[in-house]
Amino acid sequence: MSTMDPVAEIKRLYYATTRATVQRDLDKAVALLKTLKTEEERERVSVFMDGLSQMRSEWGVRPAKASGPVSVRPKPDRRKAPRAAPGARPKR
Repeated sequence: MSTMDPVAEIKRLYYATTRATVQRDLDKAVALLKTLKTEEERERVSVFMDGLSQMRSEWGVRPAKASGPVSVRPKPDRRKAPRAAPGARPKR
């Protein structure tokens, strides 16, 4: 296995991520971030790290448990509950 530049790999993960891979890509990017030796390198990738996190949030992907598949939250039901007819008595 060749040595890949962690900064370049984080950028690649950012541009290649999909809804199905975002949690795995973010986990890998965090691991790569931990290998960076200088604050300058960490600052250079911070925008990509933030972007991966935002994509995970926007796509409704929950962080995976210790060992499990990536889960996707269902969209909330935005329909309103039916209203009672005017003058109707509430049930007791």
